[in-house]
Amino acid sequence: QVDRYGGGDREIRIDLDPTRLDAYGITAATVSGQIRATNANQGAGSAEIGTGEQAIRLLGDQGGAERLAATAIALPNGQMVRLSDLGKITDTFEELKSFARFNGEEVVVFAVFRAQGASEVSVQEEVEATIATIRDANPGVAIDLMVDLVYSTYGNYEAAITTLIEGAILAVLVVFLFLRNWRATLITAVALPLSAIPTFWVMDLLGFSLNLISFLAITLATGILVDDAIVEIENIQRHIRMGKTPYRAAIDAADEIGLAVVATSLTIVAVFVPVSFMPGIVGQYFIQFGLTVAVAVLFSLLVARLITPLMAAYLMRTSDADDHEGKDGPVMRAYLWFVRVTMRVRYLTALAACGVLAVSLYFMSQIPGSFIPPEDASRISLSVELPPGGTLADTGTTTDRIHDAIAGIDGVANVFVLGGSSPGGERDTRRAAVTVILDRLDNTLERRLLDIVEQVPVAGDLIPDVPYHGRNGTLRPQSLIEVEIADAVAGIPDARIIKLADGGGGAGRDISYSILSDNEADLNTAVARLEEALRGEPLLLGVSTEGALPRPELQITPRPDEAARLGVTTAAIAQAVRVATIGDYDATLAKVSIGDRLIPVRVQLTEASRSDLARVAAMRVPTTAGGSVPLNAVADIAVAEGPSVVNRLNRERVATIGANLPRGVVLGTATARFNEIVATVDLPASVRTLESGDAEIQAELFASFANAMLLALLLMLAVLILLFKSVIQPFTILLSLPLAIGGVALALILTNSAISMPVLIGILMLMGIVTKNAILLVDFAVEMRDRGMGRIEAMVEAGHKRARPVIMTSIAMSAGMLPSALGVGEGGSFRAPMAIAVIGGIIVSTALSLVIVPSFYLIMDDVQRGLAWVFGRFVGPKEDEPETPNAHDLAAGIFDRRAEIAALEARLTRVEAAGSRLRLHVGQ
Repeated sequence: QVDRYGGGDREIRIDLDPTRLDAYGITAATVSGQIRATNANQGAGSAEIGTGEQAIRLLGDQGGAERLAATAIALPNGQMVRLSDLGKITDTFEELKSFARFNGEEVVVFAVFRAQGASEVSVQEEVEATIATIRDANPGVAIDLMVDLVYSTYGNYEAAITTLIEGAILAVLVVFLFLRNWRATLITAVALPLSAIPTFWVMDLLGFSLNLISFLAITLATGILVDDAIVEIENIQRHIRMGKTPYRAAIDAADEIGLAVVATSLTIVAVFVPVSFMPGIVGQYFIQFGLTVAVAVLFSLLVARLITPLMAAYLMRTSDADDHEGKDGPVMRAYLWFVRVTMRVRYLTALAACGVLAVSLYFMSQIPGSFIPPEDASRISLSVELPPGGTLADTGTTTDRIHDAIAGIDGVANVFVLGGSSPGGERDTRRAAVTVILDRLDNTLERRLLDIVEQVPVAGDLIPDVPYHGRNGTLRPQSLIEVEIADAVAGIPDARIIKLADGGGGAGRDISYSILSDNEADLNTAVARLEEALRGEPLLLGVSTEGALPRPELQITPRPDEAARLGVTTAAIAQAVRVATIGDYDATLAKVSIGDRLIPVRVQLTEASRSDLARVAAMRVPTTAGGSVPLNAVADIAVAEGPSVVNRLNRERVATIGANLPRGVVLGTATARFNEIVATVDLPASVRTLESGDAEIQAELFASFANAMLLALLLMLAVLILLFKSVIQPFTILLSLPLAIGGVALALILTNSAISMPVLIGILMLMGIVTKNAILLVDFAVEMRDRGMGRIEAMVEAGHKRARPVIMTSIAMSAGMLPSALGVGEGGSFRAPMAIAVIGGIIVSTALSLVIVPSFYLIMDDVQRGLAWVFGRFVGPKEDEPETPNAHDLAAGIFDRRAEIAALEARLTRVEAAGSRLRLHVGQ
C-alpha cells in the first residue's frame, strides 16, 4: 500500500455564479448531472455495415476545459445556455485536504506499507531500487528518505546476531574453564551450530520470520543448547576417570544420564509449547517465541543423545580426563556436610524454604508491572488536535509553532509534520501528526568519522564494527528529550498536543481508559469529573479526553408541509446543498479525458457564495415538477453545534481518557494510581470504566500467562511421571520451581526494572532451568537407590556427582545471557530485563536447589512410604519374582550362554597366546 500526503490531484473546477443560476432557473445539482450524463464516451452496441461487424461507440467526452466550457446546458423552459455563461471553468487542482512539511519546508510525502507476510527489508530494497530509477528519470526533483522504521529491523538483526555470537563464545569459554580440555570443549561447542541451524530451517517451514521475538528465542536458548551436551560430556569424563576407555565410557555415561537429559529437555518443551498458543494480542508475541525455543531444545536433545557420545567415543583420549577431582576440595566437603545436616532436619529445611519463598513473593509483589519496557526508538510522535471548526490553514499555523518550538532542542535532528491526518491515518483538517526524529549514529559526526576511518585498511581492522543505524550511549536519552519537548509545546494555545507511546505508528497514549455509558449526559459528566480529578496527579502526565467534542454546524431543517406542497424531497435538498458547497461525491464526478488520464470535473458554487449564510439560504433546490425554489422556502437554516463523531463500544457511548507516563514511572504504578483516583470520584450510576490500550494488554498478558503456566506445570508433571514411573517424586522437582522467584526479585530491584513481558519470558525460561537442576539430582539418587544404596547416602552421592554439572550448566547459561543483560544495540531495552531476570533466578535457584532439593526428596519419600502404608492393605502386592520360564525360553537362554562361553574361551586362548609370546620375549 502506498499513501500520499500533501499536494493535490488535478481537476477541472466549475465555479457557478448563483445569480446566473437563479436567472436561468437551474440548480447546481442539475448542471452537475447534465455534465456527467453528456460528457462521456460510451459503448452503443454494434452494427453490420457491408461485409463486417462494427462496434458503435458514442464519443461525448469534450477532452479539455476549453471544449467543456462550450457545452450546452438544457434549461427547464426548453432553451439552452453555454456552461461558460453560468460560471468560470478552470483547469486546476483539487482543494487541499492535507499538507506535509519537513523541517518547515513544504513537501509531498509517500508512505509505503508492506503487505501482510512480506519482509520489511525486502520491501525497502524494492522501494530504494524504484526510487533510484525515478531519480534518474527526474533529475530536477529531490526525493529524500524522511522517516525510516526499517532501520530498527536492521539494528535488531545486528544486535541479535552479535549477542548470539557473544553469548555462545562466553558459554563455550565457561565450559573450557570447567573441563580444561580442548577436545571436550570442542564436542560441547559443536552442539550450538548443530542445534541452531536446523532451528532456522524449521522456522522457515512454519512461516516464521526473523524478528525481535524469534531472535530473542534463539538468544535465550543459547545457554540451553549446550546444556545437554555439557551434562553428557561431563558424565563421560567422569566415567573415563573410572578407568574405562573413551568408547566404553561414552556408552555407559550416555546410558546412565539418558533419562535425565531427556527429562530436562522435554520439561522445557512442556513449558514453552503452551505459551505459544496464548490468545489475543499477547499470543501474537509468544507464538513464534515458544515454538522456536521448543524446536531448538529438541534439536539440542538429538545432538546430545546422538552426536555428543559419538564424537566423545572417537575423539576423547584417556589422558583427556585427568583426575583433577580425585580429592574433594574444601568447598565440596563443606557442601556435602551441609547437605547431610539439612537432610537430618529436612522438615525444618522445608520450613525455611517456605520462609524464603514468602519473602521472595513479598518483594516480587512490590515490583511494579509494565507491558513492554520503554525503548529508545529515536523518534517521538505527537498528536495535534485543534478545536472543532478548525481549518487546514489553522492546523498549518499551529504546527509551524510546534516546529519552531522544538527544532532547536539538543538531540532533535528533523521534524516531520503531517497536517490534515491523525497518526492513525484518519483524515481530518483539524488534526496533525508531528514526528520528531532524533539524532542517530548515522546522523552524527561520529558516524561520518567512522566511515572515513573504515576506508583506511589498517585502521579499519582496529575499529569495531559499529551498526550504521541506531543510537548509542553517547547520544542524549530519548526520555530527556521527551520532557524538554513537552515543556516547549505546553504554551501553544488552542491545541491539544499529546505524546503517543512507542514512538508513534498510532500506538496511542501510554495509559488510556474507556469511559462508557448509555446516557450521553452521564458520560459527559463523568468525563469532566474524572479529568478534573486526574489532572493534578504527578504520576500522570498530560491528562486529556478523547471523545466526541461538539463542532459548529449549519443545520438545515426541512418544513414537511411546505416541502410536500412544493414537491421538494429531503434527498433533493441534501444533494443540491452538497453539490453546491463541496461538489458531488468523488466516485460520481464527471471525467474529462486529457492525454492518458481521466481528470475529474467538480461543479460547485463560488467560494464567496459558500461563505455567505444568506446566499446559502437563497440557494435553489429542484422540485418534482421540474422547477426550483429557494432553500429557505422549504427549510429552516440555523447555526448550531453537534457531535463531530459518535463513538460506541459494545453499543455503549464511549469516551477515552488518557495520559502519558512521567520519566521513571512504569505502567503498573500509573494504572494502580488511576484506579485509586477513579474509586474516589462520584460517577453517575450508568457510567463504568474499562481498561484500554497497553493497560488492557498488560492485564490480558498476566491472565494468559497464569493460565499458560498452569498448563505448563500439568504437562511437566505428566512428562516427569512417565519418565520416572512415579507419581510422588516428580513433585520434588515441581516444588523446586519457586526457588528462582527470590533471584528474579533481587535482580529486578537492583537494576530498577519492572515486571514486563520480557521478564515473564525469563521466568518461563527459569522454570526449565530449575527443573533441570532438580532432575539431575533426583535421577542420580534414584539410580543409586536401585543399586542398593540407602536414600540419604544416595542423595549425598547425587549432590557429590551432580553438583559440578549443575553449576557448570548454570554458569554457562548465565554467561550466554550476559550480552543480552547489558542491553546494547537496537532492541536492547527489550532483551535486558529478560536476561537480568534469568541471571538472577539462575544464581539463586542453583544455590538453593543444591541444598533444598535433597530435603524435598526425602520428604516426598516419606510421603510415598506413608501412602504405601495407608493404601497397601487395599492394593495388591507388587510381584517381585519373575515368572517361571517355559522350555523355549530356557533353550534360548542356554544357547545364548553357550555362545557367550565360546566367545570367552576364544578370548582366553588369545590372551594365553599373547602371554606366551610375552614370556618368550622377556626370556630372550
